[in-house]
Amino acid sequence: MAEPAHSDEPLLKTPLHAEHVALGARMVPFAGYDMPVQYPTGILTEHNWTREHAGLFDVSHMGQAFLVAEDKSHETVARALEALIPADVLNLKPNQQRYSQLLADDGGILDDLMVTRVGAPGHEGWLYLVVNASMKEQDYAHIEARLPKGVSLKRKDELGLMALQGPSAEAVLAKLSPEAAALSFMMSADVQIDGIGCHVSRSGYTGEDGFEISCKAEDAAKLWRALLADPEVKAIGLGARDSLRLEAGLCLYGHDIDPTTSPIEAGLIWSIQKRRREEGGFPGAARVQREIKDGAARVRVGIKPEGRAPAREGSVITTPDGREVGIVTSGGFGPTVNGPVAMGYVAKDVSAVGTDLHLIVRGKPLPAKVAAMPFAPHRYKR
Repeated sequence: MAEPAHSDEPLLKTPLHAEHVALGARMVPFAGYDMPVQYPTGILTEHNWTREHAGLFDVSHMGQAFLVAEDKSHETVARALEALIPADVLNLKPNQQRYSQLLADDGGILDDLMVTRVGAPGHEGWLYLVVNASMKEQDYAHIEARLPKGVSLKRKDELGLMALQGPSAEAVLAKLSPEAAALSFMMSADVQIDGIGCHVSRSGYTGEDGFEISCKAEDAAKLWRALLADPEVKAIGLGARDSLRLEAGLCLYGHDIDPTTSPIEAGLIWSIQKRRREEGGFPGAARVQREIKDGAARVRVGIKPEGRAPAREGSVITTPDGREVGIVTSGGFGPTVNGPVAMGYVAKDVSAVGTDLHLIVRGKPLPAKVAAMPFAPHRYKR
């Protein structure tokens, strides 16, 4: 789960670093930041708490930025971003959010990101982007180098970001900001939470209902404590964040998706709206359109190992007669499933749910089956 820092430079700290230390978190290097992997109760307890109550995650290491059109036109800024990603940005409603991917010219995924059409008065022609922590410098450079005249990227490194996830998230937030709690899935609003100005979206990375909340760095600790004051809320580290997203069948950049995978191979066709599938006009469109029409040679699937041994990232996948057909990209124990779960890429001819496979773990073939994802049902508030 932990990624080493990219260099010998000292680890960066989020605005909530002191809060994690005070709570007794075990801190690890992740994407160049010193981040909490777990708190004293442990990953299993944190995972189950999020599924049953509400978990609070520090995701301030993520990159937050705005794309801004000088002419204040949504069409101008939308077309600039549509030249880089395959999502339909043009038809976003004010305050609506979408998931998409930055694509290379060959259709490989450079990163995945969230994009929101800013709805605040006076911010016409603004888009809000959230990109992965490990990729933000490359993403910003890639985007800036390809923007047309009149559209600029504004980094917002002075913001904090946290995620409140789980079945109690709405009730918890309703006490502090009824307006935020009333949002529908993938919509956002600028609201006050306990007197703090925040941008809130109804989204997340656990498969549960929940919210992602951006605020000024100097307000982050106050907001964190206000949310943790509710007995339904506990702080959750990166370890449970990973097991939650794996059970939800959600991709982790650098593992399940990377420059060698296309959105179609990755099973992300749902994130490319009909207009973009037909019109193209984004990097790698020819490959994406071809794979939509003919199918990809390999596809991301869910995998359930038989028995209790988990298959980790990098485990080779074979057919029962020993033909190598793929590789595991994420794997571990699924507490909600009460057993090992994994995902990976396999050849199209062995991708049907129920297909028997073997996973090579410590040199031994362990039986497994292709499984439907998500492993734990999504509970988003549609």
